[in-house]
Formats: sequence, C-alpha cells, structure tokens
Amino acid sequence: MAMRRCSRTACGTPAIATLTYVYADSTAVLGPLAQAAEPHCYDLCAAHAGRLTVPRGWEVVRLQPESYEHRQTHDDLLALADAVREAARPAPEPVAVPAREPVAAGSGGRRSHLRVLRD
Repeated sequence: MAMRRCSRTACGTPAIATLTYVYADSTAVLGPLAQAAEPHCYDLCAAHAGRLTVPRGWEVVRLQPESYEHRQTHDDLLALADAVREAARPAPEPVAVPAREPVAAGSGGRRSHLRVLRD
C-alpha cells in the first residue's frame, strides 16, 4: 500500500492526520489518518496539522493528537466521522399526502379491484 502524502500544495511529507469540515456546524475535525482517502477530506502532515487555523467563528475539534504518529486505527474515530457526515446531510423534506375522500359505492368514482356485493 502506498503511503499517502500531505494534501497541501507542494508538500510531499507523509500524512499523519485527516481533516474534515462540517460546514453546517462551522467545525473542522482533525483526527488520526483515515484508513482510506476520502474525496472531501484532507490528509495533513505533522507540520500542517500542528499549524491548522480556521476562519473566525469556526471551531476546531482535535481528536487524540498524541496518536497521530502511531497511525493506529480506531473504530471510535470511524464512528465519529460517520456521525459527522450524517449530521451534515440535510434532513429530507416531509412529503404531504393529500387526504382522500371516501367514494360512495356506485358513484362513478375510481373503481378498485375490490367491490362490495350486496346480499
């Protein structure tokens, strides 16, 4: 498996941390290197992870900075990353279903496959 490099321009240093943004919460999450490269995440070397700054009003969540060098995998980190992605997704809009008025038998309305037979 090839070693991943820092995502910063002109930096060829090996990556040790992964940065993810949660735009809805104005939060940047910096944690140990993810197991696989994600399209909307950034891999950072030790120097860039240590100097990370975010826009004014944003918050940085640093997860276990001492474990960056060890490159251990953590199920908790993966679960947190999944929770962050899920929280960033917009909630689906509820679909309003129009109420149907009952159709009297023999009124010429829509005929269904079931009919009431009189005795």
